[in-house]
Amino acid sequence: MKVVASILLVFLALVVSAVAYVRTTGLDARGTPSSFEAAIARRIRGYAVSESMRSMRNPVPITNDAVNAGLEHFADHCAVCHGNDGSGTEMGRGLWPKAPDMRLPATQQLTDGELFAIIEHGVRFTGMPGWGTGNVADEQSTWQLVHFIRALPHLDSAQLEHMRALNPRSPEEIKQELEEQRFLNGQ
Repeated sequence: MKVVASILLVFLALVVSAVAYVRTTGLDARGTPSSFEAAIARRIRGYAVSESMRSMRNPVPITNDAVNAGLEHFADHCAVCHGNDGSGTEMGRGLWPKAPDMRLPATQQLTDGELFAIIEHGVRFTGMPGWGTGNVADEQSTWQLVHFIRALPHLDSAQLEHMRALNPRSPEEIKQELEEQRFLNGQ
């Protein structure tokens, strides 16, 4: 009977703590998570990646072509939240948890397999979608992205400029560009 009562008390304490947490934070996505919250989230994400996946090595040879393919894919698909340089964007900072600065050790110290798993499967309860299709060609693109993520701390201005040209443009930006071209052509 004491064991059941103890379990009920622990459960009640957890429920009261959860309710207090929700009431004090409002689950506001703009707030900065505490270091405790961040540590718990990282640990849970770590448990979500199997050891066999975590220990996977990148099968794509690291070449300039592979890194450039990853750069181009990142600029077109990932930069909207993560920024061309990996530091995050306004959109990424509006998520909870915020899109990480991928140049920092918290990302750079992940194994290739962990990065692959995050890209392929996403991270539930965050803004990170799972992009995996099970298609071998798509998996190769993901491995190229892993190579590029490793290069993020070392990007140069020419690479960043190349990425800016590859970033998706809004309909308004396209319209403005067309109007500028018409003006320059005397129309």
